[in-house]
Amino acid sequence: MTSAVPPPRTEAPAESREQRSSRRSIAAALLLGAVGAALALLASRQEWAHGTASVAGGSLPLSATGGDVTGVPAALAIVGLAALVAVFAVRRTGRVLVSLLLTLSGAGTIAAALLGAGDRAALDEKAATASGDAAATIGELSHTGWPYAAAAAGVLLLLAGLLALTYGRGWPAMSSRYERDGSPRPRKARRAPDPERPEEMWKALDRGEDPTRET
Repeated sequence: MTSAVPPPRTEAPAESREQRSSRRSIAAALLLGAVGAALALLASRQEWAHGTASVAGGSLPLSATGGDVTGVPAALAIVGLAALVAVFAVRRTGRVLVSLLLTLSGAGTIAAALLGAGDRAALDEKAATASGDAAATIGELSHTGWPYAAAAAGVLLLLAGLLALTYGRGWPAMSSRYERDGSPRPRKARRAPDPERPEEMWKALDRGEDPTRET
């Protein structure tokens, strides 16, 4: 006779404070790094400055994108995104170095964006090209807010790097079961052919042997 009382339920062990902190820091670093890299790439494609150039007695409107002013934010965004992914592929000293690279990518993005916020060299070059006068400069110069958006993207990358430097030692790494070491793998022993198998009998006939003869 079976008992109608259900078996006791086993509760999962409670998550420790360190595990919760590690999980939250990973989520925050991934979010900050991904958003920062995407924002930096987006800002680099937008218009950072515009003005007019004097051409043949008239004026020609010109504009410069973030990529025209400086290619540093876009390049560092890609480096930072790659470093964010690589954090989970390395351990110990390698993780610290990659986290430091992510932090420096954010700091470099901030510096390049703030320097480009007041830049006029890109538009002066376009004005000289449009007018045919190497000494021509841009007039009525004004800047947009996109350089500061790129700087904000650098702040996000910087925060992601600081989180990796602070909490990265407790983050999990990729499983090492797919990593091959340098030791040779043992070869599987070859099984002796079964003379009773049809394909082995045909092979024996091809060699001119009598498969029905007992050895």
